Amino acid sequence: MIKALHHVQLAAPAGSEPQLREFYEGVLGLREVPKPPELAKRGGAWFRGEGVEVHLGIEEDFRPARKAHPAFLVDELPEGAEVDLLFPGYRRIYLSDPVGNRIELLQRLT
Repeated sequence: MIKALHHVQLAAPAGSEPQLREFYEGVLGLREVPKPPELAKRGGAWFRGEGVEVHLGIEEDFRPARKAHPAFLVDELPEGAEVDLLFPGYRRIYLSDPVGNRIELLQRLT
């Protein structure tokens, strides 16, 4: 039935697009992709990388989720990051995007 995950949708407050671009492009290395014109009117931004797509939608009365989060596989975790080994087979860290969305980064142990 399900073939693949197309994208993950996260919420963000109005006006946060510049900070989101800095983080998702500059820190995570994703590239922004244009939203369809009718959806672009709503604000937010879409980002894509190899096998990954994240949509940030504007939400009135925004509050970031406390536990819900995407987990991204990375080649290497940032130097000096507080890493745990609680997820078998991986080193991992958690960080927050500029609006407080929780992000998990996982690096496979070799």
